[in-house]
Amino acid sequence: MTSLGLGRPLVRLDLRWARFLGITFLRRFFRLVWSHLASCSSLGGRGRYQRLKARVSSPRHLVLLQDVKPVLGECDELCADIETDADLVTLKISLLGDRDIGKTSFMIKYVGEVEEQRGLEMKGLNLMDKSFVVGGARIFFSMWDVGGDEQSIHHVPIACKDSVAILIMFDLTNRSTLNNSIIWYQRARKWNKAAIPILIGTKFDDFVQLPLEMQWTIVTQARACARAMKATLFFSSATHNINVNKIFKFIAAKLFNLPWSLDRNLTIGEPIIDF
Repeated sequence: MTSLGLGRPLVRLDLRWARFLGITFLRRFFRLVWSHLASCSSLGGRGRYQRLKARVSSPRHLVLLQDVKPVLGECDELCADIETDADLVTLKISLLGDRDIGKTSFMIKYVGEVEEQRGLEMKGLNLMDKSFVVGGARIFFSMWDVGGDEQSIHHVPIACKDSVAILIMFDLTNRSTLNNSIIWYQRARKWNKAAIPILIGTKFDDFVQLPLEMQWTIVTQARACARAMKATLFFSSATHNINVNKIFKFIAAKLFNLPWSLDRNLTIGEPIIDF
């Protein structure tokens, strides 16, 4: 893996969007930006969201709007049909890890059916979102999935800034991806030191087919990595929906101080949860 090019302007990625995204995707983009603006407004004016202030700051990635606009011209027509929601709280979540470990499958499993998805995709960066209701307020998880190849590393800063949670992911059947999880964690922390760290092992359904001795070794190493990151560890499977929803419930419970407990599981051969 190569190191980040700090001199490279982050806003360059938006010029690519203007070249290959059609009008439909641009509408989705401006809705996402507008939802972030709405969430900032609601955070400042509603007492029940005060506890989120320590984790949710004004989205720095709103600079994207300023750089796409000169290419497209005035956006008044595009923004005219955007609906605002005073009870909307948008929370950004980052997904990092090597390529081909199941990050996108994990995200799609949580978001749901295709017709329920709203997202944007460009080379090396995939955005999806899902809304749900907590205590009468509409919560919007905006998920930023960074590609795991070297050409995608320059997306890490914009994906991690202002995130409330960072999911560091690895393939349970490929120990090199677990070794690299520390590198992804260090990259993420360079741009965001406050987000909740979560270490996630994917493809648990394949992992349980491995010999027990190998499973024990990987569990031991994964727990050591999680301790080094001060992260909660989950083993998951998108194919069988193992711990996928539970991970996002855990994030919501942490952010909103909800009365929801997490059961620890260190049994070899079962999906590990360690904290």
